[in-house]
Amino acid sequence: MYNFKNDYAEGAHPLILEQLFSSNLVQELGYGEDHYSKNAKEAIRGQINNPEAPIYFVSGGTQANLLVISHLLRPHEAVISAKTGHIYANETGAIEAIGHRIITVDSVNGKVTASDVAAVIAAHQLRPHVVKPKMLYISNSTELGTIYRKDELMALHAICRQHDLFLFLDGARLGHALTAKDNDLSLADIASYTDVFYIGGTKNGALLGEAIVFRTADLAEDFDYILKQKGALLAKGRILGIQFLTLFTDDLYFNLAKKANRCAQQIADRLIALGFSFLTPPQTNQLFPILPRKVIDQLLAKYAFYIWTEIDETHAAVRIITSWATDETLAANFCKDLEILSENERKR
Repeated sequence: MYNFKNDYAEGAHPLILEQLFSSNLVQELGYGEDHYSKNAKEAIRGQINNPEAPIYFVSGGTQANLLVISHLLRPHEAVISAKTGHIYANETGAIEAIGHRIITVDSVNGKVTASDVAAVIAAHQLRPHVVKPKMLYISNSTELGTIYRKDELMALHAICRQHDLFLFLDGARLGHALTAKDNDLSLADIASYTDVFYIGGTKNGALLGEAIVFRTADLAEDFDYILKQKGALLAKGRILGIQFLTLFTDDLYFNLAKKANRCAQQIADRLIALGFSFLTPPQTNQLFPILPRKVIDQLLAKYAFYIWTEIDETHAAVRIITSWATDETLAANFCKDLEILSENERKR
């Protein structure tokens, strides 16, 4: 059975494993002071055109979200998020557990708009009886596979400046967003129009790891204390540094994301040709096609994927995710099986 449930079912790209193995017996300083981590940070700074940007490597996305939010917000301050946002829907109350309310907004495509933010601000004016919105959290790509375009991100940046909010971008799948066919943002744009973001490695070829990037040094003041206090400062920080140095050598990070997107587009094109619709437009490596339940049940005998939401009594939207390691022949086989099952279902 092939797993389309996520984009981290495989281990790591072979180049990363080679670098980890070849450097295995080289002695290095701990806690991110190794030369691999330092060189990786310089490579990322070069990509974002910010030579002074503070960068910290951590092990995972939920950890990155928890660390950044707990660092930047005071106890009475809250974070705004789409209802589909990972911090609200998929992190076991991690943010609430550290004492911060998540103010959610409805979204049909996983994206937050400037008008959403304005509405939240307007609804939280009864000081001191309500929490104070202080941060906007967005994901790119979103949890529904959609992406923010430059004008949308600029509008969010502007309203956050207007209301003195931090703009924090979850980049667990940032590579897939930046290499999407409809994208007009660069990594440097992301760094310019957010206060803090992270570059996801876990879902794009690394064994594990996310790179948290602050726009300015004052935003990251004492963040090293937060890392240590919350158990996120790895003694063997080199493990993360080596991976990001490899990912940001010869555009490997972007090439892996392109591969995942290409396989997803291959599947999406076939689904469209067969007449199927989608919960959200196919843009990245996450697809949400709407399929007959009988077809879904038969596909699940051969492929693993999530049933995302019920559409009606006979149809549901499913989530199909491709990765840097997805075999394009296997993607073609999935499409062929889907076509056969759909045709059989139509003939009944």
